[in-house]
Amino acid sequence: MSFVKSKKPTAFDWVNYSLILLISLVCIFPFLYVFSVSFTDPEVYVPLKFYLFPEKWSLDAYQYILSTNSFLNAFKSTVFITVVGTALNLIVSFTFAYGLTKRTLPGYKLIMGFVIFTLVFSAGIVPNYLLIRELGLINSYWSLILSSLTNAWSLIIIKSFLESLPSELEDAAQIDGCSDLGVFWRIVIPLSMPAIATFTLFFAVAHWNTYFNALIYLTDSNKWTLQVLVKTLVIDSNSSAAAAAGASDEAVMPQETIRMASIVLSMLPILVVYPFLQKHFAKGVMLGSVKG
Repeated sequence: MSFVKSKKPTAFDWVNYSLILLISLVCIFPFLYVFSVSFTDPEVYVPLKFYLFPEKWSLDAYQYILSTNSFLNAFKSTVFITVVGTALNLIVSFTFAYGLTKRTLPGYKLIMGFVIFTLVFSAGIVPNYLLIRELGLINSYWSLILSSLTNAWSLIIIKSFLESLPSELEDAAQIDGCSDLGVFWRIVIPLSMPAIATFTLFFAVAHWNTYFNALIYLTDSNKWTLQVLVKTLVIDSNSSAAAAAGASDEAVMPQETIRMASIVLSMLPILVVYPFLQKHFAKGVMLGSVKG
C-alpha cells in the first residue's frame, strides 16, 4: 500500500494565498458596507462611520424606498425591458445564428461579412442617437430593446455552438418529413438549452444594468430604469431630480441608508437568478469552441 506524500506549501504559495485573500477582502468589504448601512436603524446611524455589521437591524430604509412611486416605476420599467428584451434577444440571435450555419444560404458570405464588420467597427453614439430619433423611439422603452436585439459576438458564439451539433439529426428529421422550421424548433432548440440558459443570463444582465442608453433615450423621469434612478440617488443626491425620487427628505430617513438600500434592491434580482444559470456557463459557451 503506497502513500502519496502531500506537498508542503512553499513561500511562493503563501504569498499567493495572502494576495488572493487580500484581493477578496478588498472586493467583499464594499458589499458588506452597503449591506450593513442599508439595514442599519436610522436612529443609530452615524454618518462617515464604517459599518461591518449593523449595530441595530432595521428595514425602515427598504420600506421607505418601496413606498415611493419613483422606485416602483423604475423597477417596473427595468423588469419590462429585461423580460421583453431578453426574449427578443434569444429569438433574434438563435434564428439569425442558425441561418448563418447554412453555407448554402443565398448571400452567405456577404451577410457574414457584415456581421464580422460590426464586430470590428461601431457607428458610434451620435449616429445611433440620430437613428433612434428618426425612428421616433425617443422616450420609449423600445429604444432600449430594439437597439440591442443582438450583437456580432453573440452571433458568432451561438453559430459555433450550433455547428457543433450533429448534422445527422437534422438530416434524419428532414427525411421524416420535418420542415426547416420544424427542425429548428424540435431538434436544434432542445439541444441548445445550455447555450440558451447561458445567453439568457448574458442578455438579462445587460438589460438589467442598462444605464447609458436609458440616460440618453428616456427623457421622462417616470420611465427611468433602476440604474439611472440609483445613479441619481447616489451621485446627484442634492439635485432636484433626486428630490423627485424621494431621496432628499433627511427628516424622514438618512440619505445614506436610502442610497445603500436602493443599491441592494437593484442588485438582488440578478444575484438571485445567477446561481441557477451559472452552472450552464462552461457547458453552454465552450461546447461550440472545441472540434474533434
